[in-house]
Amino acid sequence: MDLDDAVVHARRRYADARPLSRDVGDRARTVQPGGNTRSVLHFDPFPFRVEQASGCELIDIDGHRYVDLLGNYTAGLLGHDPAPVLDAVREALDSGWSLGSVHENEVRLAELLVERFDSIERIRFTNSGTEANLMALAVATHHTGRSKVVVFANGYHGGVLTFGAQPSPVTVPHEWVVCGYNDVDDVTRAFEEHDGNVAAVLVEPMQGSGGCIVGEPDFLRSLRALCDTHGSLLVFDEVMTSRFSRGGAQQLLGIRPDLTTLGKYLAGGFTFGAFGGRADVMAHFDPAAGGTLGHAGTFNNNVVSMAAGVAGLRDVLTDDVLAAVHARGDALRIAIGETFRRNSVPMSITGSGSLMNVHGTTGPVRSAHDLAEADDRLRELFFFHCLDAGFYLARRGFIALSIEVSDAQISEFLTVVDSFRIAE
Repeated sequence: MDLDDAVVHARRRYADARPLSRDVGDRARTVQPGGNTRSVLHFDPFPFRVEQASGCELIDIDGHRYVDLLGNYTAGLLGHDPAPVLDAVREALDSGWSLGSVHENEVRLAELLVERFDSIERIRFTNSGTEANLMALAVATHHTGRSKVVVFANGYHGGVLTFGAQPSPVTVPHEWVVCGYNDVDDVTRAFEEHDGNVAAVLVEPMQGSGGCIVGEPDFLRSLRALCDTHGSLLVFDEVMTSRFSRGGAQQLLGIRPDLTTLGKYLAGGFTFGAFGGRADVMAHFDPAAGGTLGHAGTFNNNVVSMAAGVAGLRDVLTDDVLAAVHARGDALRIAIGETFRRNSVPMSITGSGSLMNVHGTTGPVRSAHDLAEADDRLRELFFFHCLDAGFYLARRGFIALSIEVSDAQISEFLTVVDSFRIAE
């Protein structure tokens, strides 16, 4: 059986086992373009529909149970129902919601985040990482009086901040300068070409949605140096990588950005985003300090996300917990890579800590250029192989461990990986 036939067979086997999910998918397509309202959740022939979630497990409406290795694309770091978060949310709701006013939990959460991230002196909340990045760029261009923004091919900073080789059709119209990731020379040329007009560099310390491609420390340090030399702001998108340590990837790297954007898991799985950094930059939102920028958002300080965030940071995500899930992820990634090589499976895996991505190429993978010849059929077959065995990861091969995933489940998953073979 060749790869195309193997993919057809895998999709058919999947669909035949999930008639209820197929029926709901058919209904969805009559009222929702694509049958969903979050494009990343779709895969062919249709996604299964979740009926119940607890800990690190999902149960779909057809009765299939899965160990969740996707963790809602990093937002589910705490699992699906952490007790401290659930208790805090219930207590908050008992006092009312949609307040249309300020309240103490937003101050508590801001204090916790400022304490954790050395580079964040002042912080404001949003509803998502996308909004956080939009606001960070708005204040960066205002603060510098410049218009150019350096970003990187294969980068993703939200639904309207998406880059392949060029910005996607839905990306907002900043004056983008797209450079190669991990390519210091390319960024240096961009600064020279646009000398005096680069407002900011927006970069992920690891390209998450782009395939968990790790930023090389020398590359990221060079960005800091270039921004210092040219008077530009360095913006670290740590929406995903903030889980790498108490103070995020920037703490591990020893690099202090001017602005940091956050999101995903930091409200315990509820809607959340934030941007913050240098006090003089964030002062543009402070009328008492002469600031003239407004920042609206009906649900920026909603009581659920604020209460959940406080509980998650105070009662769950200790330094030891973050270190443990980071180490568990590193060990898993290394083991998967070794298994592919031992079994002569022409695939590789990239990432750092609890975030990783399998690829349909033997690698190495340093940038999007190295994925140009990757065979996506291999990832799809791997995805269905894991799903058949009761392990859920992203169709694109992305894995984001939650703190609820146990060593025993990791061991079982590695057995599943070891049994994966490419059809001849």
